[in-house]
Amino acid sequence: MAPAITLAAEAPKLSAANTGFMLICSALVLIMTPGLAFFYGGMVRVKSTLNMLMMSFISMGIITILWVLYGFSLAFGTDKGSFIGWTSDWVGLSNVGLTELWPGYTIPIFVFMVFQLMFAIITPALISGALADRVKFTAWSLFITLWATVVYFPVAHWVWGTGGWAFDLGVIDFAGGTAVHINAGAAALGVILVIGKRVGFKKDPMRPHSLPLVMLGSGLLWFGWFGFNAGSWLGNDDGVGALMFVNTQVATAAAMLAWLIYEKIRHGAFTTLGAASGAVAGLVAITPSGGAVSPLGAIAVGAIAGVVCAMAVGLKYRFGYDDSLDVVGVHLVGGVIGSLLIGFFASGKGQSTVEGLFYGGGLTQFWKQCAGVFAVLGYSLVVSAILAFLIDKTMGMRVTEDEEIAGIDQAEHAETAYDFSGAGGGIVGGSVSALAGTQSKKVDA
Repeated sequence: MAPAITLAAEAPKLSAANTGFMLICSALVLIMTPGLAFFYGGMVRVKSTLNMLMMSFISMGIITILWVLYGFSLAFGTDKGSFIGWTSDWVGLSNVGLTELWPGYTIPIFVFMVFQLMFAIITPALISGALADRVKFTAWSLFITLWATVVYFPVAHWVWGTGGWAFDLGVIDFAGGTAVHINAGAAALGVILVIGKRVGFKKDPMRPHSLPLVMLGSGLLWFGWFGFNAGSWLGNDDGVGALMFVNTQVATAAAMLAWLIYEKIRHGAFTTLGAASGAVAGLVAITPSGGAVSPLGAIAVGAIAGVVCAMAVGLKYRFGYDDSLDVVGVHLVGGVIGSLLIGFFASGKGQSTVEGLFYGGGLTQFWKQCAGVFAVLGYSLVVSAILAFLIDKTMGMRVTEDEEIAGIDQAEHAETAYDFSGAGGGIVGGSVSALAGTQSKKVDA
């Protein structure tokens, strides 16, 4: 018998199917940021609607440029001390080949880069919901520039970059429980502890001005989140992405129902705001865990997140921190829950063979999850508070009290979300007088 011939493993080749799939997922993740803008925009009062929309939209501009110039290199470049990355050829994307593959995968570097860009865009935008009504637009723009550079880019490397300490430790974060949601939620808490409460907090009614906008925004988030989660496997060859897709739907549904049941028992009604918030809580919680748990586990993760997040949103009134739109209660708490529950519900049949406590794996993975969760939480909280403090002491973080009371839309953007004058036609300011004068001359003639 002739000796067996062992062939070297073939190098990955560019897959048109996976490349197309990932480009679609990237577009789905991008649409989440306008979805978030509508979700937050509907939750604020009329006088703050445009500012809330702009705080999300500006992230699409600023973070895109930072990511191309140096952010991608810092997050996913060659590891430097397990804390940060750097690959000079990726600065400005000037030396990346069109068909050069992301190591170990069948998609181009450009595709991986743009997919991760969408994550980088939405993460600082998430913070904005905690700061509604009171932050200067210039200060916000500077804050997210600095925050992305010194918080998001390093944390993304810790969690997802080859050589990052959390990555090497074995912390599981399929699509961003730590790097996105805990990171943004902790940052929100750090900033609001520095800048303080809105005028009239706990005294004036601050109800959502448009629940239909809230529902539209949550629907866009739910839709886009399939790209956010399923796409994070970077391909569609082995069924793990499909598992994540299914678990995303299952956990979101369970969380929405659990939130509504809690709300009915606690407050006596099923509210549209509760349905939207519950859905987002489920999306947040399944983001880190969906590749590791079964669909039954996803139901458990979603239901637990729905109830706990519904309870957590009321903590701001008890402890006196003004988290305007419940970023801490939903994203920080939901991210912590989803990340830690991996230590209990990991089935060993998804993204890896890691098993949680309920599947015979003990608490080993739980302690790894704790390390990732609390390191990101502490780092983001402290650094975000420092950045907010420095900006506040130099250029000022908040608008004046009079501007806040009158409405931040007029103060910062010289616009209003709705025209209640009945004039219509898009004519503003001096143009009205000019048009009136023109019409008068025609009549005289």
